[in-house]
Amino acid sequence: MRPVFWLLVFLVCSLSVPTIANDEIKLAEGAGNLSQSDWPWWRGPFRNGIADEQDPPLQWDSNTNIRWQAPVPGRGHGSPTLVGNRIYLATADEQKQTQLVLCYDRNTGKQVWQTVIHQGKLHLKSNKKASQASSTVACDGERLFINFLNGGAVFTTALDLSGKQLWQRQITKYVVHQGYGSSPAIYGPLVIVSADNKGGGAICGLDRKTGQVVWKTQRPKMPNYASPVILRVDNRHQLLFSGCEMILSLDPLSGRKLWETKGSTTECVTTMVTDGQLVYTSGGYPKNHMSAVMGDGSKKLVWKNNVRVYVPSMLVYQGFLYAVTDAGVARCWHARSGKELWSGRLGGTFSSSPVKVGDYIFATNERGKTFIFEENSETFSLVATNALGDEVFATPVFSKNQIFMRVAHRNDNQRTEVLYCIAEPETP
Repeated sequence: MRPVFWLLVFLVCSLSVPTIANDEIKLAEGAGNLSQSDWPWWRGPFRNGIADEQDPPLQWDSNTNIRWQAPVPGRGHGSPTLVGNRIYLATADEQKQTQLVLCYDRNTGKQVWQTVIHQGKLHLKSNKKASQASSTVACDGERLFINFLNGGAVFTTALDLSGKQLWQRQITKYVVHQGYGSSPAIYGPLVIVSADNKGGGAICGLDRKTGQVVWKTQRPKMPNYASPVILRVDNRHQLLFSGCEMILSLDPLSGRKLWETKGSTTECVTTMVTDGQLVYTSGGYPKNHMSAVMGDGSKKLVWKNNVRVYVPSMLVYQGFLYAVTDAGVARCWHARSGKELWSGRLGGTFSSSPVKVGDYIFATNERGKTFIFEENSETFSLVATNALGDEVFATPVFSKNQIFMRVAHRNDNQRTEVLYCIAEPETP
């Protein structure tokens, strides 16, 4: 049973956190033909790493609870995107010098189509952990959007659901420091994309139908890897972005600056989260940091620490903040005060982000081990550990009691990628 103090804190925070309505997936307007069971973009339908209520398997391995597996050509770190009965995935074949979008049948794993977005001009000299396809496809129910770094610039490309290219737009020239991996975000009639880099980057709002630049914000000449995210903060939708030593809030439709404040480090990878009042950010270069800042424009820094949550994004739920550090430690804080409540060692190095599903949090390390622990503010409670493959950088996604994982296997120095559907056996 919770201590009385934390029970009161829980009740107060629960009352103050806005309830996410079913139509929040549409984020104002324009993203039609989507359901809450879809996983249409990076970090899921609510852009916060929290799945709708479901009951996926808690145990699996290469021989247990595998519904199907499908080969993935090339290499990439982007997560699967699920809409209806289709799965979309970005990949890159360095030998063939191609960057592609793939489409799979959700029920069977059969590849339906593949479209080459770029041929040649891949930049192969970057961080050894980087890939040429680290962005996650975004889908508005009618079109697909993907970002690729190619030929010294970042491009956003739109496809229809059959894989036909509709338009392509260069966002900015790009000076490679570690690599590129920012994912597109959909809001109203726009797809919003970013490309921070040492040459000076940009955040852009593009018309989803035409690719026309509706607004564009120039960025500092600093390397940064965060993805833009639109969340409801202070009773309005804000486009939140961290890195380049600032925390930035823009109006997502116009690109108008709402507020900006210090509180971030130079290089960030994680996607920001919010409880509706505070926004939470973390980074890892040139120093480690986590911070909580008021999202009402007052720019008030509420708390900060130097825990290294550099690559895996965080979770916030009912007044508590959860994270898995890069070094493999699960942690929980009281979100409003920053007081650490518990920590528990998982093991390994993490690039994939944790996902909350029901009462559990799923976190996968770079060696393919998935740790499942309780979403619990009182104590760390590990429920299960599952191993699949030899390497995982992509965050798994969850839909209709199924888990979809992008996994790499190594055999005699040969690396192959596989897309898995993990699910309980079908009832005859």
